[in-house]
Amino acid sequence: MSNQNSETGVSVTKEATKKQGVSVGVFIQQFSPILILLLLIIVMSFANENFLQVSNFINIIRQTSILGVMAMGMTLVILTAGIDLSVGSLMAVAATSMAVAATAGNVPAPLAVLLGVVCGTALGVINGLVITIGKIQPFIATLGMMTAAGGIALLITDGMPITGIPASMLAIGSQHAGRIPISVFVFAAVALISWVLLSKTSFGRNIYAIGGNSEAARTSGIRVERTMIVVYAISGFFCSIAGIVLMGRINSANALMGSGMELNAITAVALGGTSLAGGFGSVGGTVIGVMTIGVLNNGLDLMDVSAFWQRVILGTMIILVVILDAWRKRKFE
Repeated sequence: MSNQNSETGVSVTKEATKKQGVSVGVFIQQFSPILILLLLIIVMSFANENFLQVSNFINIIRQTSILGVMAMGMTLVILTAGIDLSVGSLMAVAATSMAVAATAGNVPAPLAVLLGVVCGTALGVINGLVITIGKIQPFIATLGMMTAAGGIALLITDGMPITGIPASMLAIGSQHAGRIPISVFVFAAVALISWVLLSKTSFGRNIYAIGGNSEAARTSGIRVERTMIVVYAISGFFCSIAGIVLMGRINSANALMGSGMELNAITAVALGGTSLAGGFGSVGGTVIGVMTIGVLNNGLDLMDVSAFWQRVILGTMIILVVILDAWRKRKFE
């Protein structure tokens, strides 16, 4: 009888220890992003006296708004344990198609914008179909789409930048509301929509369930394939919105305008604490990750650090974040 009680006591202790470990792991993943951002702000404020100026912070938010819009879509994708390497190319296709339609095709601006959004969203749907119906790994499927969509953008533009775009199509990326760029409000709206989707709808709960265990989610009645297709469609839609903003920022559109953006988006999501294995993360975390990249790039620019070294530093940060995520899983789960 005493042995039975002893074994029960040991099992209860192990269970309590395991629960404590899980809570510590969750705490690390939830709060390490904000601690990293705060530490970075403190370091940069000592490194350059101009860093803490209000105008500089407005500039940081303006610079990161495009990345932020794309990162929201990437967050949804990574939460399902997927990846989307095509976001930069989808943005380029959306922006160039609406620019060519409005200039060479003389299509009214609203219809041209709608065309670009439809193109970006449709390519996102194709990503989802290839992954779910074709049973292709997201990495391979979206890698292929990245190459194909990049080629489509080159065909649309004939490899040349598109200029002479109507001012109404450039306003979102170039105009301000007071001192605040309109692009910041676009980022805020996209983040709010993403938060509502993930936190307040069954669709969001399905995304977390699929990322946690897709087979268990399917067994529980979740339509995994349909949810995945919608997630990649949303990613394509957000890429289209980012394309409109960037087009206004640079006052033109070209086939290479989204080059490298996919890596920055993945980095922002990972820095925000979203697990690259899926099932854990938040919109708020991604916003912090986007701001971390913005603060880092801005601070290094103010310090006159070479762009080459900036890439090295950013790459090192993402490696460290992935190591932290892997360590948390081994240690506390």
